[in-house]
Amino acid sequence: MNDHAESLAATLIRNFNTAPMERFQRDPLYDAMGARLAKGTAARKLGASVDVVAPGKVTCPYHAHSAQEEMFVVIEGSGTLRAAGEMLPIQQGDVIFIPAGPEYPHQIINTSNAPLNTCQSAPASRQKSSNTPTPASTWQKLIETATRPLT
Repeated sequence: MNDHAESLAATLIRNFNTAPMERFQRDPLYDAMGARLAKGTAARKLGASVDVVAPGKVTCPYHAHSAQEEMFVVIEGSGTLRAAGEMLPIQQGDVIFIPAGPEYPHQIINTSNAPLNTCQSAPASRQKSSNTPTPASTWQKLIETATRPLT
């Protein structure tokens, strides 16, 4: 590539397989490796990240956004989308669309025995989110429900 093409690639392209990952861990619920992909790019209004969630863990609290929509792509693995009070199975290849508003609190839970790799995209500006705390006893019941075979 010429110099212009190299410069352009550096400001427009990120590879999530080679992005530097940081660990986010807070026992007992949170354990994931993640990379914020849009940092240093030409994008000013769009954010993207990749997260690898450990088995039985989550990356964030159950929450909703007042004005921000989010999209998740399950790159590898399987788990559960906790959304609007329901537990929905997710798997590799699924694309998840979360609209803004209090009707759609959400959280991705790795209910499998292997890492769950997702890519997320949302507006770059940080909107306030409303977290719904989950007591430890409720958390255990959620995991049990999500891992129970469908009948």
